[in-house]
Formats: sequence, C-alpha cells, structure tokens
Amino acid sequence: MATKLRLQRHGRKHHAFYHIVVADSRAPRDGKYIERIGSYDPNTHPATITLNFDRALYWLQTGAQPTDTVRNILSKEGVLMKKHLLGGVAKGAFSEEEAEKRFLEWKTKKEKTFESLKNKDEEKQRAEEKARFEAEKKINEEKAKALAKKKAEMEAANAPEPAPVAEESATIEPASEKPAAEEKKEEPAAE
Repeated sequence: MATKLRLQRHGRKHHAFYHIVVADSRAPRDGKYIERIGSYDPNTHPATITLNFDRALYWLQTGAQPTDTVRNILSKEGVLMKKHLLGGVAKGAFSEEEAEKRFLEWKTKKEKTFESLKNKDEEKQRAEEKARFEAEKKINEEKAKALAKKKAEMEAANAPEPAPVAEESATIEPASEKPAAEEKKEEPAAE
C-alpha cells in the first residue's frame, strides 16, 4: 500500500484549516486516513503548526511520501533533518550522540531566526500603529483648530455690538449742549 503524508482540508469557506494525516494514496483528499499526526492553520501569522514529531519521523522512515506542502512543514519543524541525521548514523558516518548534538544545534539556530523574524514583525507592527496614531493626532488637532476658528466666527457674528451704540449717544449729547450754551450767549448780546 502506498502511503502519503498530506493535508486534509477542514474549516469554513475562505478560512481553511488542515489536518496533517497519513493516508492511502488512492483515498480521497478528505476521506479515510490511517493516522492523524498534526494540524496546520495558515490563517494566523506566522502559521500555526502542531505536529507529533515522533510519529511523523516514523512514517517517513517507513516510506510514506509527503506532498510538497507537508514536506515544507516537516522541513520547517525539523523532521526531515532528523531523518537525514539518522541516515548518517545508520551508515556509520557519526554516532547517535553526535547526531543528537547536531540536531539540537540546528534547532536552536532555527528557533533564534524564527524569534528574530517574529520580533521584527512585532516592531514593524508597533511602528505602523505609532505612525497611524500620530497621523490621527495631527488630523484631530487640525479639526480642533478649524472648529475653534468657526466657533469664534459664530460668536463674533452673533454678539450684539454695544460699543457703537454707546458712541452715538455720547456724540449726540455734547452736540446738543453746545448749541444751548451758544443760544444763551447770543440772547444777551441782542439786547
């Protein structure tokens, strides 16, 4: 029986979620399978992968062929590297302890690069959020200035003008006093 390590689609429309399964190559994609060894969720950033490492390694050693996507997943998780190192042990190239040491070095290096990429993504996201916040803050300040200007114009238009009315009454009163004083002066002179 030819076995395949492949993905089995689940989830809803436009939001796929996959199970990593070992199945007969003649079985339909979402049909009968031999064993489920993990899951793959490409909707998260970075993609979420859960994998039973030992069972995946076992099935690779017994001859199961992974599909392209599953091969990439297994490579990322280190299953293919472990298989490669165990092949070297079987040929006598190095000891099992040496193989385990090399695998752990590879895995720590891979984890460091993954963490650095994740940190860069987080920093980039924070920088974008900060830039958006600053742009929004600038827009809000401009809106506040425009609103204050409009409010000042409205107050100026609605305010009664008491100063010009007071000036008119002040100018009228002295004009009426002067002619009355002049009339008094003129009357005695006429006599």
